[in-house]
Amino acid sequence: MRIGLLTEGGHPYVSGDAWLWCERLVRGLEQHEFDVYALGHGPHQDADGHRVPLPPQVRRVRTAPLWTAEGPAYGRRARRRFAECYEELAGAVCARAGAAGGVPGAEEPGTPGSLADRFGSALYGLAELARDKGGLAGALRSDIAVRALERACRAPRALCAAHEARVSDLLTIAAHLERALRPLSLDWYDDDTLGAADLCHATTGGPPALCGLLARHFCGVPLLVTEYAVHLRTHYLTSGPHTAAPAVRAVLAAFHGRLAAEVYRAAELLTAGDAHARRWQERCGADRARIRTVYPGTAAERFAEAAEPALRTDPGTLVWAGQADPAKDLETLLYAFAEVRREEPKTRLRVLGTPAGPEGAAYLGHCRTLAARLFPDAAEGDHPVSFEETGGPAKQTGVADAYAACAVAVHSGGAEGFPAGLVEAMLSGRATVSTDVGAVAEVIGGTGLVVPPHDPRALAEACVALLRDPERRARLGAAARARALELFTVERNTMAFHGIYLEIAARCPVRRGAPDEPRPFAAPAESLVPGHWTGPEDHAQPRGVPAWAADSTQPSVEEAR
Repeated sequence: MRIGLLTEGGHPYVSGDAWLWCERLVRGLEQHEFDVYALGHGPHQDADGHRVPLPPQVRRVRTAPLWTAEGPAYGRRARRRFAECYEELAGAVCARAGAAGGVPGAEEPGTPGSLADRFGSALYGLAELARDKGGLAGALRSDIAVRALERACRAPRALCAAHEARVSDLLTIAAHLERALRPLSLDWYDDDTLGAADLCHATTGGPPALCGLLARHFCGVPLLVTEYAVHLRTHYLTSGPHTAAPAVRAVLAAFHGRLAAEVYRAAELLTAGDAHARRWQERCGADRARIRTVYPGTAAERFAEAAEPALRTDPGTLVWAGQADPAKDLETLLYAFAEVRREEPKTRLRVLGTPAGPEGAAYLGHCRTLAARLFPDAAEGDHPVSFEETGGPAKQTGVADAYAACAVAVHSGGAEGFPAGLVEAMLSGRATVSTDVGAVAEVIGGTGLVVPPHDPRALAEACVALLRDPERRARLGAAARARALELFTVERNTMAFHGIYLEIAARCPVRRGAPDEPRPFAAPAESLVPGHWTGPEDHAQPRGVPAWAADSTQPSVEEAR
């Protein structure tokens, strides 16, 4: 099969959150061909040093910069056509509707004139205009777009917050929509690009999924969307009250909700990284029957040595490892460790943090200050809490060594998606204490202790209970490693997507080329085996063609559907 892999800010570059997963997927499925279509986030990605070496099954790499866009000046007819489509899009986004569960865009499409159908029709109309007349960048930032947004926000049935939009708010909304709709202007939607694929696989929601939508619309290529972090949930979490005015946040939330609903409606299958992400997809309008749960894969071999019984294991050491940012709630862990030290004075805590940008570095500094305040009498050089920054190649061995030398791995957090760091601790065969957020309880599955979030006392009591019971630690650690090897390895993740690719290709083959061009799975396997499969009355049929396949009275595949 030929897969059009749609990425954003990641593969084939060493950046972004999903580049390593994409790299493992491509290398693990060498029986398929891959065309990589990468949406870039900045000019730094164009440097050759940032691109990973590609295996032979990657036949083509196309990149498109999303940090800048240009478009031609439209004539009168093109401007009129753009105004009609954009007016419809803005009206569908800003309209107040009884969306299922209160989520914008989650109402079921299908009825003529529904907001979901209006949004989809306008979106594809803009895409067709971009293909016929050139890029949309100039038109999306024009006075026509701003006036259309103003009318939509002032309409009687518009969102309540949208009524308060000022001119500056309208300009902000128009600029955001222009950036979000830049994939409409790409030249990727013909028979020589995405139209040549048997399947489009968007490795995240948002712009990559929008590219897949257009490939489906123009070329009939089926779409698979993978979301380990649900794009709409991420938008909600990052658009707090401090980020923009209420009118801006309301309209943009409605836009992303309608776009997510259109993606979920059009995709042949969706894959979620865990039940938590799956519930979000269902909440945002996805059909439960078309969702598959595919857990992210972790390289188990990196932690094989840590899982062996080691004499160097320190029975009095706790380890926390992960990406340092405020969502990890390290303050609760430090307060809990202060209580642990009162019960077990010889216990030590190692914090291995990878700073998540400048904010993460500042957060680690704050945690160091808090630790110094909680343990003011600790001797210099012998502090019970040690902070170690990890990153790059050192992280691969440093984290494994830390788990090998600890008694209990602690996973604290106030908000969490899929806890990859927790899986690494499980593969290391260590007993774990975790807070019940996101998919933590699903991943643990009874092989570790789970406590409520933001509760230092509960976290401390669970740690003390394991520190005092080495036999229980050993049992939980062995069970955790067995569970991780069964569910969360790279090999299991890769084979799951291989099966999904075949399922979509069998169910939705792309119709292209001459009518007599062979289609995948068009004939049953037994038709290729010599012999009589249909009875003596059908001997006149050509070899390998069963009677039911040649009987003109039987319904065709299209009629049966």
